[in-house]
Amino acid sequence: ECHAVQYKGEINLVTEADRLSEELIVERIRKAFPGHDILTEESPETANGSRFRWIVDPLDGTTNYAHGYPVFCVSIALEVDGAIRLGAVCNPMLGELFVAEEGRGAFLNGRPLKVSRTAELSRGLLATGFPYDIRDDRNNNMNYFRALAINAQAIRRGGSAALDMAYLAAGRLEGFWELKLMPWDTAAGWLLVTEAGGVVTDLKGGPYGLDSPHILASNGLVHEAMMGVLAKADPLDAP
Repeated sequence: ECHAVQYKGEINLVTEADRLSEELIVERIRKAFPGHDILTEESPETANGSRFRWIVDPLDGTTNYAHGYPVFCVSIALEVDGAIRLGAVCNPMLGELFVAEEGRGAFLNGRPLKVSRTAELSRGLLATGFPYDIRDDRNNNMNYFRALAINAQAIRRGGSAALDMAYLAAGRLEGFWELKLMPWDTAAGWLLVTEAGGVVTDLKGGPYGLDSPHILASNGLVHEAMMGVLAKADPLDAP
């Protein structure tokens, strides 16, 4: 039953597992912190005017889950006064819990995390994803993908932005970029990367924020090189 699928768009779907996970998480948050705001992917935002806002993706990688492809996670972040203070990404298939607290570091199952020390883009493993409007909008990341594919060692398309950023924090990837993401896609991963010593910006190197739809994250050592490649790829050069 948890694999029952409904479509929110032509290729954007939601499963019963999304809803059940969200109900459980929201119930726990409301019970522990009844006055806090909550932003989730599948429901309208609960806005009480609180300084505290929980940002939840109950199932990041829904398409993977619906197909039985075991790459998905739960992502939860706590925003306080507009800044992400806590972040957690849980990969249930591997029993991995990535946690970060502002100023205190990032951890995987209690072990400290650090980004990789690979400094050459040509030796870097990158990750990305494609927007749900890939069939309708030419600004669909295909051009950036082609440009970086011939400059990096390889690119992975896992299907979960939160996991991609957690893996970057763990040193499993050197860089990640994606277009048209939402706050629940990146909030926890953003803190994980920065607390592990990485860098998160927009595609041009400017400050990243939850209202920034495009993101570039890296171990810091390949960041300039990635920006250089992206800058040379015309965003309208997609078919």
